[in-house]
Amino acid sequence: MVPAGGLGIAMRAIVVRQFGDVEAAAAGEMPDPLPGPGEALVDVHATPVNFVDLLVIGGKYQFLPPRPFVPGKGPAGVVAALGPGVTGLRVGERVLAMAEQGGYAERAVAAASSCYGLPAAVSFQQAAAMSLVYDTSWFALRERARLQAGETVLVLGASGGVGFAATQLAKAMGARVLAGISRPEKEAYVRAAGADAVIDLSRPDLRDSLRAQVYAVTDGKGADVILDPLGGEIFEAAIRALAWCGRLVVIGFAAGGIPSLKVNYLLLRNIEVSGLQISDYRKRRPQRVVECYREVFQLFLEERLKPGPITAYPLDQVRDALVAVRDRTVQGRVVLDVRSSRPT
Repeated sequence: MVPAGGLGIAMRAIVVRQFGDVEAAAAGEMPDPLPGPGEALVDVHATPVNFVDLLVIGGKYQFLPPRPFVPGKGPAGVVAALGPGVTGLRVGERVLAMAEQGGYAERAVAAASSCYGLPAAVSFQQAAAMSLVYDTSWFALRERARLQAGETVLVLGASGGVGFAATQLAKAMGARVLAGISRPEKEAYVRAAGADAVIDLSRPDLRDSLRAQVYAVTDGKGADVILDPLGGEIFEAAIRALAWCGRLVVIGFAAGGIPSLKVNYLLLRNIEVSGLQISDYRKRRPQRVVECYREVFQLFLEERLKPGPITAYPLDQVRDALVAVRDRTVQGRVVLDVRSSRPT
Protein backbone atom coordinates (compact mmCIF):
# COMPACT_ATOMS: atom_id res chain seq x y z
CA MET A 1 0.00 0.00 0.00
CA VAL A 2 1.00 3.65 -0.34
CA PRO A 3 2.40 5.06 2.91
CA ALA A 4 1.04 8.35 4.17
CA GLY A 5 3.22 11.42 3.71
CA GLY A 6 6.27 11.98 1.56
CA LEU A 7 4.46 11.54 -1.76
CA GLY A 8 2.43 13.79 -4.00
CA ILE A 9 5.00 16.59 -4.01
CA ALA A 10 7.21 17.83 -6.83
CA MET A 11 10.31 15.84 -7.73
CA ARG A 12 13.36 16.73 -9.79
CA ALA A 13 13.15 15.24 -13.27
CA ILE A 14 14.19 15.61 -16.88
CA VAL A 15 11.14 16.70 -18.84
CA VAL A 16 10.45 16.56 -22.58
CA ARG A 17 7.69 18.95 -23.62
CA GLN A 18 8.31 18.87 -27.38
CA PHE A 19 10.14 16.22 -29.39
CA GLY A 20 13.55 17.29 -30.61
CA ASP A 21 17.31 16.93 -30.23
CA VAL A 22 19.05 16.58 -26.87
CA GLU A 23 18.07 20.18 -26.04
CA ALA A 24 14.48 18.95 -25.75
CA ALA A 25 15.46 17.16 -22.52
CA ALA A 26 15.37 19.87 -19.85
CA ALA A 27 15.86 19.72 -16.10
CA GLY A 28 12.71 20.67 -14.22
CA GLU A 29 10.09 19.36 -11.84
CA MET A 30 7.19 16.96 -12.17
CA PRO A 31 4.57 15.84 -9.68
CA ASP A 32 5.56 12.79 -7.69
CA PRO A 33 4.11 9.72 -9.44
CA LEU A 34 1.79 7.50 -7.46
CA PRO A 35 1.63 3.73 -7.98
CA GLY A 36 -1.64 2.38 -9.27
CA PRO A 37 -2.96 -1.17 -9.03
CA GLY A 38 -0.18 -3.68 -9.70
CA GLU A 39 2.52 -0.99 -9.69
CA ALA A 40 5.52 -0.05 -7.56
CA LEU A 41 7.01 3.36 -6.86
CA VAL A 42 10.81 3.32 -6.92
CA ASP A 43 13.24 5.83 -5.46
CA VAL A 44 15.65 5.99 -8.39
CA HIS A 45 19.39 5.81 -7.73
CA ALA A 46 20.74 5.18 -11.25
CA THR A 47 19.27 5.05 -14.75
CA PRO A 48 20.96 4.01 -17.99
CA VAL A 49 21.25 6.42 -20.91
CA ASN A 50 20.49 4.42 -24.04
CA PHE A 51 20.49 5.10 -27.76
CA VAL A 52 16.77 4.38 -27.73
CA ASP A 53 16.27 7.36 -25.39
CA LEU A 54 17.49 9.62 -28.18
CA LEU A 55 14.86 8.12 -30.47
CA VAL A 56 12.10 8.66 -27.90
CA ILE A 57 13.17 12.24 -27.17
CA GLY A 58 13.39 12.90 -30.91
CA GLY A 59 9.91 11.48 -31.57
CA LYS A 60 11.36 8.73 -33.79
CA TYR A 61 10.61 5.63 -31.70
CA GLN A 62 7.79 3.22 -32.52
CA PHE A 63 6.13 3.80 -29.13
CA LEU A 64 5.91 7.43 -28.04
CA PRO A 65 4.50 8.69 -24.72
CA PRO A 66 2.15 11.67 -24.51
CA ARG A 67 3.90 14.95 -23.73
CA PRO A 68 5.14 16.22 -21.39
CA PHE A 69 6.94 13.12 -20.23
CA VAL A 70 10.03 11.94 -18.37
CA PRO A 71 12.26 9.68 -20.52
CA GLY A 72 14.47 6.88 -19.24
CA LYS A 73 14.05 3.09 -19.33
CA GLY A 74 15.24 0.59 -16.74
CA PRO A 75 16.06 2.57 -13.56
CA ALA A 76 17.54 0.90 -10.49
CA GLY A 77 16.62 1.91 -6.97
CA VAL A 78 14.61 1.13 -3.85
CA VAL A 79 10.89 0.36 -3.62
CA ALA A 80 9.25 3.33 -1.87
CA ALA A 81 5.57 2.37 -2.11
CA LEU A 82 3.29 -0.30 -3.54
CA GLY A 83 -0.02 0.06 -5.31
CA PRO A 84 -3.08 -2.06 -4.54
CA GLY A 85 -2.83 -5.76 -5.23
CA VAL A 86 0.96 -6.02 -5.35
CA THR A 87 2.50 -9.15 -3.88
CA GLY A 88 6.04 -10.43 -4.03
CA LEU A 89 7.66 -7.02 -3.44
CA ARG A 90 8.26 -5.10 -0.24
CA VAL A 91 8.97 -1.48 0.57
CA GLY A 92 12.71 -1.01 0.99
CA GLU A 93 13.67 -3.75 -1.50
CA ARG A 94 16.47 -3.00 -3.98
CA VAL A 95 15.23 -3.55 -7.54
CA LEU A 96 15.91 -3.10 -11.20
CA ALA A 97 12.65 -1.61 -12.48
CA MET A 98 12.18 -2.13 -16.19
CA ALA A 99 9.89 0.85 -16.67
CA GLU A 100 9.32 1.98 -20.25
CA GLN A 101 9.74 5.63 -19.26
CA GLY A 102 10.20 7.85 -16.22
CA GLY A 103 13.71 6.82 -15.20
CA TYR A 104 15.28 10.27 -15.61
CA ALA A 105 13.82 11.40 -12.30
CA GLU A 106 14.09 10.99 -8.55
CA ARG A 107 11.13 8.59 -8.54
CA ALA A 108 9.54 6.36 -11.14
CA VAL A 109 6.59 3.99 -11.38
CA ALA A 110 6.85 0.55 -12.93
CA ALA A 111 4.69 -2.55 -13.12
CA ALA A 112 5.50 -4.66 -10.09
CA SER A 113 5.90 -7.65 -12.41
CA SER A 114 8.74 -5.76 -14.13
CA CYS A 115 10.71 -5.12 -10.93
CA TYR A 116 13.51 -7.60 -10.32
CA GLY A 117 15.22 -7.97 -6.97
CA LEU A 118 18.91 -7.08 -6.98
CA PRO A 119 21.51 -9.28 -5.30
CA ALA A 120 23.44 -7.37 -2.66
CA ALA A 121 26.63 -7.65 -4.74
CA VAL A 122 25.07 -5.72 -7.65
CA SER A 123 25.32 -1.95 -7.25
CA PHE A 124 22.67 0.40 -8.56
CA GLN A 125 25.03 1.70 -11.25
CA GLN A 126 25.92 -1.83 -12.31
CA ALA A 127 22.24 -2.78 -12.47
CA ALA A 128 21.47 0.30 -14.56
CA ALA A 129 24.36 -0.54 -16.86
CA MET A 130 22.98 -4.06 -17.31
CA SER A 131 19.38 -3.08 -17.94
CA LEU A 132 18.01 -3.13 -21.48
CA VAL A 133 21.24 -4.54 -22.95
CA TYR A 134 21.70 -7.84 -21.11
CA ASP A 135 18.01 -8.73 -21.22
CA THR A 136 17.82 -7.79 -24.92
CA SER A 137 20.89 -9.92 -25.64
CA TRP A 138 19.58 -12.83 -23.56
CA PHE A 139 16.29 -12.94 -25.44
CA ALA A 140 18.01 -12.58 -28.78
CA LEU A 141 20.26 -15.55 -28.01
CA ARG A 142 18.05 -17.82 -25.92
CA GLU A 143 14.59 -17.11 -27.33
CA ARG A 144 14.86 -15.87 -30.89
CA ALA A 145 18.08 -17.56 -32.05
CA ARG A 146 17.75 -20.71 -29.89
CA LEU A 147 21.52 -20.72 -29.41
CA GLN A 148 23.18 -24.06 -28.69
CA ALA A 149 26.57 -24.51 -27.03
CA GLY A 150 29.30 -24.97 -29.60
CA GLU A 151 27.65 -22.79 -32.26
CA THR A 152 29.30 -19.73 -33.78
CA VAL A 153 27.73 -16.32 -33.14
CA LEU A 154 28.55 -13.14 -35.05
CA VAL A 155 27.69 -10.08 -32.97
CA LEU A 156 27.48 -6.92 -35.08
CA GLY A 157 28.27 -3.63 -33.36
CA ALA A 158 30.05 -5.64 -30.67
CA SER A 159 31.57 -2.58 -28.98
CA GLY A 160 28.12 -1.02 -28.35
CA GLY A 161 25.94 -1.62 -25.31
CA VAL A 162 23.91 -4.53 -26.69
CA GLY A 163 26.87 -5.87 -28.64
CA PHE A 164 29.18 -5.96 -25.62
CA ALA A 165 26.51 -7.67 -23.51
CA ALA A 166 25.72 -10.16 -26.28
CA THR A 167 29.41 -11.02 -26.69
CA GLN A 168 29.73 -11.82 -22.99
CA LEU A 169 26.47 -13.75 -22.83
CA ALA A 170 27.12 -15.81 -25.95
CA LYS A 171 30.53 -16.76 -24.57
CA ALA A 172 29.00 -17.69 -21.21
CA MET A 173 26.45 -19.85 -23.05
CA GLY A 174 29.22 -21.86 -24.68
CA ALA A 175 29.34 -20.27 -28.13
CA ARG A 176 32.29 -19.25 -30.26
CA VAL A 177 31.95 -15.49 -30.72
CA LEU A 178 32.91 -13.32 -33.67
CA ALA A 179 32.82 -9.60 -32.86
CA GLY A 180 31.88 -7.23 -35.69
CA ILE A 181 33.36 -3.77 -35.18
CA SER A 182 33.97 -0.78 -37.46
CA ARG A 183 36.85 0.77 -35.50
CA PRO A 184 40.08 -1.23 -35.17
CA GLU A 185 40.87 0.49 -31.87
CA LYS A 186 37.89 -1.32 -30.32
CA GLU A 187 39.47 -4.75 -30.80
CA ALA A 188 41.02 -4.98 -27.31
CA TYR A 189 37.67 -3.97 -25.79
CA VAL A 190 35.66 -6.72 -27.48
CA ARG A 191 38.43 -9.26 -26.93
CA ALA A 192 38.16 -8.50 -23.22
CA ALA A 193 34.43 -9.27 -23.46
CA GLY A 194 35.28 -12.74 -24.75
CA ALA A 195 35.41 -12.42 -28.54
CA ASP A 196 37.31 -15.27 -30.19
CA ALA A 197 37.81 -13.40 -33.47
CA VAL A 198 37.16 -9.93 -34.86
CA ILE A 199 35.31 -9.08 -38.07
CA ASP A 200 36.23 -5.68 -39.54
CA LEU A 201 33.06 -3.87 -40.67
CA SER A 202 35.04 -0.96 -42.08
CA ARG A 203 36.60 -2.87 -44.98
CA PRO A 204 35.68 -1.83 -48.51
CA ASP A 205 33.19 -3.86 -50.53
CA LEU A 206 31.47 -4.96 -47.33
CA ARG A 207 28.98 -7.13 -49.19
CA ASP A 208 31.79 -9.55 -50.05
CA SER A 209 34.44 -8.72 -47.47
CA LEU A 210 32.24 -9.46 -44.45
CA ARG A 211 31.36 -12.92 -45.71
CA ALA A 212 34.96 -13.62 -46.68
CA GLN A 213 36.14 -12.79 -43.18
CA VAL A 214 33.49 -14.96 -41.53
CA TYR A 215 34.17 -17.86 -43.85
CA ALA A 216 37.89 -17.56 -43.18
CA VAL A 217 37.44 -18.19 -39.45
CA THR A 218 34.66 -20.82 -39.77
CA ASP A 219 36.24 -23.13 -42.37
CA GLY A 220 33.84 -21.82 -44.99
CA LYS A 221 30.73 -22.71 -42.97
CA GLY A 222 29.52 -19.28 -41.89
CA ALA A 223 27.94 -18.12 -38.62
CA ASP A 224 25.15 -20.17 -37.05
CA VAL A 225 23.70 -17.06 -35.39
CA ILE A 226 24.02 -13.36 -36.21
CA LEU A 227 22.75 -10.60 -33.93
CA ASP A 228 22.16 -7.32 -35.74
CA PRO A 229 21.50 -4.07 -33.86
CA LEU A 230 22.81 -2.01 -36.80
CA GLY A 231 20.73 -2.63 -39.94
CA GLY A 232 21.45 -0.84 -43.21
CA GLU A 233 24.09 -2.19 -45.56
CA ILE A 234 25.65 -4.18 -42.73
CA PHE A 235 22.52 -6.35 -42.52
CA GLU A 236 22.57 -6.87 -46.27
CA ALA A 237 26.18 -8.04 -46.08
CA ALA A 238 25.83 -10.08 -42.90
CA ILE A 239 22.93 -12.23 -44.04
CA ARG A 240 25.21 -13.64 -46.74
CA ALA A 241 27.55 -14.89 -43.98
CA LEU A 242 24.95 -17.16 -42.35
CA ALA A 243 25.59 -20.88 -42.25
CA TRP A 244 23.06 -23.38 -43.57
CA CYS A 245 20.04 -23.28 -41.21
CA GLY A 246 21.51 -20.13 -39.64
CA ARG A 247 19.43 -17.58 -37.72
CA LEU A 248 19.74 -13.80 -37.88
CA VAL A 249 18.02 -11.69 -35.22
CA VAL A 250 17.16 -8.06 -36.00
CA ILE A 251 17.50 -5.96 -32.84
CA GLY A 252 17.64 -2.41 -34.18
CA PHE A 253 18.87 0.03 -36.80
CA ALA A 254 21.62 2.02 -35.11
CA ALA A 255 23.42 2.40 -38.45
CA GLY A 256 20.43 4.31 -39.78
CA GLY A 257 18.85 2.44 -42.68
CA ILE A 258 16.07 -0.13 -42.45
CA PRO A 259 17.01 -2.85 -44.95
CA SER A 260 14.73 -4.90 -47.17
CA LEU A 261 15.06 -8.57 -48.00
CA LYS A 262 14.11 -10.84 -50.88
CA VAL A 263 12.62 -13.76 -49.02
CA ASN A 264 13.46 -16.30 -51.71
CA TYR A 265 17.00 -16.06 -50.31
CA LEU A 266 15.71 -17.51 -47.03
CA LEU A 267 14.25 -20.45 -48.88
CA LEU A 268 17.35 -21.14 -50.94
CA ARG A 269 19.66 -21.09 -47.90
CA ASN A 270 17.28 -22.59 -45.30
CA ILE A 271 17.91 -19.60 -43.05
CA GLU A 272 15.75 -17.57 -40.68
CA VAL A 273 15.40 -13.86 -39.95
CA SER A 274 13.47 -12.86 -36.84
CA GLY A 275 12.97 -9.66 -34.90
CA LEU A 276 13.13 -8.83 -31.22
CA GLN A 277 11.06 -6.21 -29.38
CA ILE A 278 12.00 -6.82 -25.76
CA SER A 279 9.14 -4.75 -24.32
CA ASP A 280 6.62 -7.25 -25.64
CA TYR A 281 8.12 -10.04 -23.55
CA ARG A 282 7.70 -8.03 -20.36
CA LYS A 283 4.02 -7.59 -21.18
CA ARG A 284 3.22 -11.01 -22.65
CA ARG A 285 5.67 -13.40 -20.98
CA PRO A 286 6.78 -11.77 -17.72
CA GLN A 287 7.87 -15.08 -16.19
CA ARG A 288 10.34 -15.56 -19.02
CA VAL A 289 11.89 -12.19 -18.15
CA VAL A 290 12.21 -13.33 -14.53
CA GLU A 291 14.13 -16.36 -15.81
CA CYS A 292 16.30 -14.05 -17.91
CA TYR A 293 17.37 -11.87 -15.00
CA ARG A 294 17.82 -14.87 -12.73
CA GLU A 295 20.41 -16.24 -15.15
CA VAL A 296 22.01 -12.86 -15.86
CA PHE A 297 22.46 -12.03 -12.18
CA GLN A 298 23.77 -15.53 -11.44
CA LEU A 299 26.35 -15.24 -14.22
CA PHE A 300 27.33 -11.85 -12.79
CA LEU A 301 27.80 -13.34 -9.32
CA GLU A 302 29.93 -16.08 -10.86
CA GLU A 303 32.03 -13.31 -12.49
CA ARG A 304 31.23 -14.66 -15.95
CA LEU A 305 29.53 -11.37 -16.84
CA LYS A 306 30.86 -7.93 -16.09
CA PRO A 307 29.40 -4.66 -17.38
CA GLY A 308 31.93 -2.60 -19.28
CA PRO A 309 33.26 0.74 -18.02
CA ILE A 310 30.55 2.94 -16.52
CA THR A 311 30.55 6.72 -16.96
CA ALA A 312 28.14 8.41 -14.55
CA TYR A 313 26.62 11.86 -14.99
CA PRO A 314 24.49 13.78 -12.48
CA LEU A 315 20.87 14.28 -13.45
CA ASP A 316 21.31 17.94 -14.42
CA GLN A 317 24.02 16.97 -16.94
CA VAL A 318 21.67 14.76 -18.91
CA ARG A 319 22.36 16.58 -22.18
CA ASP A 320 26.07 15.84 -21.88
CA ALA A 321 25.21 12.20 -21.22
CA LEU A 322 22.93 12.02 -24.25
CA VAL A 323 25.54 13.61 -26.50
CA ALA A 324 28.14 11.10 -25.27
CA VAL A 325 25.83 8.26 -26.31
CA ARG A 326 24.84 9.91 -29.59
CA ASP A 327 28.42 10.68 -30.62
CA ARG A 328 29.88 7.47 -29.15
CA THR A 329 32.57 9.40 -27.30
CA VAL A 330 32.42 7.18 -24.20
CA GLN A 331 33.47 3.56 -24.11
CA GLY A 332 31.13 1.37 -22.10
CA ARG A 333 27.84 2.39 -20.53
CA VAL A 334 26.54 5.83 -19.60
CA VAL A 335 24.28 6.18 -16.56
CA LEU A 336 22.63 9.00 -14.65
CA ASP A 337 23.56 8.94 -10.95
CA VAL A 338 20.35 10.49 -9.71
CA ARG A 339 21.16 10.63 -6.00
CA SER A 340 24.51 12.37 -6.46
CA SER A 341 22.80 15.22 -8.31
CA ARG A 342 20.58 16.32 -5.45
CA PRO A 343 21.17 19.97 -4.55
CA THR A 344 22.94 20.50 -1.22
